[in-house]
Amino acid sequence: MVYRKSRRWLFVWLLPALLLLATIVGLGSYYETNDDTVLTLFLQGRMSAVPITSLHLYFHGVAAPLAYLYQQWPDVPWYGLLLYGLLYLATALLFRVLYRLLRAWLRPGETVLALALFFLVGWLEHAMWFNYMRVPLLLAAAGVWYAAARPARNTALVVGIMAFGIAWLIRPSAAVLGLLLAVPGAWWLSGRRSWRVLAGAAALALVGALAVSLTRSPTAATFRRLDVLKSNLNDYQLLRPTPRTATDSLGVRAVQHWLLADSTLVNEGLFERALPLDATYFVQETVPAKLRETAQLLVQNYFPLLVLLLLSWIWVARRARHIGRREFVLVQVGFGVGLLLLAGILKLPPRLALPYLDAWVLANGVFMLKRAERLPRRPWPVVVGLVAVIGLYGYKTVHRRQVLYAEQRANSHMLRSLAQSATTLLVADGLETYYKSRSPFDATWPLSGRILSLSGWQSLSPEQAALRAAHTGTRAVPDALRYLATQKQGVQWVLTPAGAELLNNQLEHTLSATQPAVQLRALAPDSSYLPNQPQPYVPDVQSVK
Repeated sequence: MVYRKSRRWLFVWLLPALLLLATIVGLGSYYETNDDTVLTLFLQGRMSAVPITSLHLYFHGVAAPLAYLYQQWPDVPWYGLLLYGLLYLATALLFRVLYRLLRAWLRPGETVLALALFFLVGWLEHAMWFNYMRVPLLLAAAGVWYAAARPARNTALVVGIMAFGIAWLIRPSAAVLGLLLAVPGAWWLSGRRSWRVLAGAAALALVGALAVSLTRSPTAATFRRLDVLKSNLNDYQLLRPTPRTATDSLGVRAVQHWLLADSTLVNEGLFERALPLDATYFVQETVPAKLRETAQLLVQNYFPLLVLLLLSWIWVARRARHIGRREFVLVQVGFGVGLLLLAGILKLPPRLALPYLDAWVLANGVFMLKRAERLPRRPWPVVVGLVAVIGLYGYKTVHRRQVLYAEQRANSHMLRSLAQSATTLLVADGLETYYKSRSPFDATWPLSGRILSLSGWQSLSPEQAALRAAHTGTRAVPDALRYLATQKQGVQWVLTPAGAELLNNQLEHTLSATQPAVQLRALAPDSSYLPNQPQPYVPDVQSVK
């Protein structure tokens, strides 16, 4: 009994820690998008006038404690430590489920090898190419599977629902998607007895959504609606621009460039008037292009998991006796339709694609291990093929590491080159270009002063409006920019040429007879910056006649 418990401890808790640590030390860890850096900057107080208490859309109830920790110990990467701790928890819960399934078929050494191989092809990217959306999706699914694998244990149920609850706090939509993806695997783990954890998680999500909705301020509610609307255009290409006035045309251009801060241009009325949903155009033009892009992504990046799916289909098709094939086929159709809907209507970036395939492969694996009477001991052709596939994937992973490391160094260099010690406020458009591929464990920040971001989803945040007001006395973007243009000390401008052109148009469009004309121009137009790369700008201010 003691030996069995120590072996379980080794498989469930130590092995995931060693695999995650080996990934981080050997390959590094890099943010997939700029969102994680933006969230960290908010939590560090670099993008707000005062320490934040809420991120409004994400990290419900978690943002304030993280912000406090950054105030007390700013050099500790609290954001990265929290999310990697939750990623470790998700990995350990999943390994506990897989260990219970595999130990009936494999020797201890073979079990370790099987878990390590799955980590290599289906989990390693979560630690290496990191994004905060992956964590709640994986944690929610792993918590549900953990509880479903031990349906008679109330402690397992509590752990599973708590894991889902923590995932929901981080990002509700990702946790709900993780719950949906976990349903087939949970059903095959314990059948009708899985209803307790599924119903408990669903009830928790509904209560949480109601609580957030009732306590959300009107400003935060507007932030959320505009965030969804801009995603419908920029992320999902659901909307077709049809502006009919010069003002709306300028507003549409601003949204397309992510210049979202000016509420007089970018508001719900703009989307109603100039950005309607054209279903015919979307279905005929946009969906096919998005599906082709998704197919290319899956084949190029996740071919090992596609091979595992194919092998599971062959295994089920070759079973002589009835083992629930109809049920299996229905689940495959469900996963396939869900994949098409996500990719065609919304989008399926790597941070969603890999967790989706993980859930699909794991559900099929549960079905096989629960329904099989025996597994082939030495399927040498399959083993040789899998080794070849894993070798190709290993090569691709090493190449990705080289690309991400080079991007990390280049972005860090560009940020350091923009640093000015006297800066108290950095007015930025496109600076988030340099946020990608940063390490979650790097708490240092090369730029001084606070960041007033004119572009990106963060420019919609109420904290950014408060920051404008704190430095200029007004929340109105054109008036705030004109005021900042007159400040010769402490204000640094970093803009993209396209963004500067749009801002110049906005400033000219809103100019009154009593206001100074402001023109933003590149500080060094003949420098080595790329055509639309963020670079230093200076404002030229003309006196009022």
